[in-house]
Amino acid sequence: MATFVLVHGAFHGGWCYGRVARLLRMAGHEVYTPTLTGLGERAHLASLSINLSTHVEDVAALLRCEGLSDVILCGHSYGGMVITGVAAIEGERISTLVYLDAIVPQDGQSLFDVVGSETMSRTVSSAMLDGRVPSPGTGFFNVNPADSDWVERLCVPHPIATFIEAVRLTGKERAVRNRTYVLAENYSFGLNREVFERLSHDPAWRTVAINAGHDMMIDAPEELAQALLAEVGR
Repeated sequence: MATFVLVHGAFHGGWCYGRVARLLRMAGHEVYTPTLTGLGERAHLASLSINLSTHVEDVAALLRCEGLSDVILCGHSYGGMVITGVAAIEGERISTLVYLDAIVPQDGQSLFDVVGSETMSRTVSSAMLDGRVPSPGTGFFNVNPADSDWVERLCVPHPIATFIEAVRLTGKERAVRNRTYVLAENYSFGLNREVFERLSHDPAWRTVAINAGHDMMIDAPEELAQALLAEVGR
C-alpha cells in the first residue's frame, strides 16, 4: 500500500481531488487531500498573515502528525511551490514529488518570480483590500463544460502573500528519490509546457502528458489516477 498526499493549487481546496482520491483508495492506497489555510472549507480562516510558509507547514504538519513515510507528494499548479517547500523540511518522509501542471521553483524563487512581471502586475492590481486575489474563473483553467459551474462555485479568493514569499531549500529535499512532471495538454499557459519540455530531457525526471485542461484531476481523473499509480514502487 502506498501513501499519497494530494495538494491543490490556488483558489481550490482538497475537494478538487475527490474523484482521483476515490480511484486511488479503490486500488488499495492511503490518500490525504488537505485543504490549505484560507481556502476551500477553510476559507473562513483567511487573513493577511497567510503566506507560503503557512501552506508549507499545513502539509508538513500533516506528514508529521500522521507519522507518514515514503509519501508520494503531489502538487497542482501553485501547489508545486508548496510541495517544494515541504520537501525542504520533511524530505526524508517523501519518496516522490509529482508536479501536476505545476510551478517548479528554484531556491529563492517566489511564484511571482517564476511567472514573470506581467502576470505579477495583473495579479497585484486585482488584489482585494483583505490581501486576497479573486479566482480568475473556470475559463482560465479550461475546465470541461459539465463541471465548470461546480468548480466556479467552490473556488475562492487566494491569499496574495503566498505568491510573494520565496521558497527556501535546505538540502533535505535531496532525500527525495523520484520526481515527476505531469503536463495538462489542453492548457495554454506556455510556461508549464516549457518546463515539461525541459524536464523531459532530464534523466532525473519522469514526464507524463494528459489530455486535459489545467484542472486535470477534474477533467481526467482516471488518466491522472493511472499516472499516479505508476509511481507506486519506484
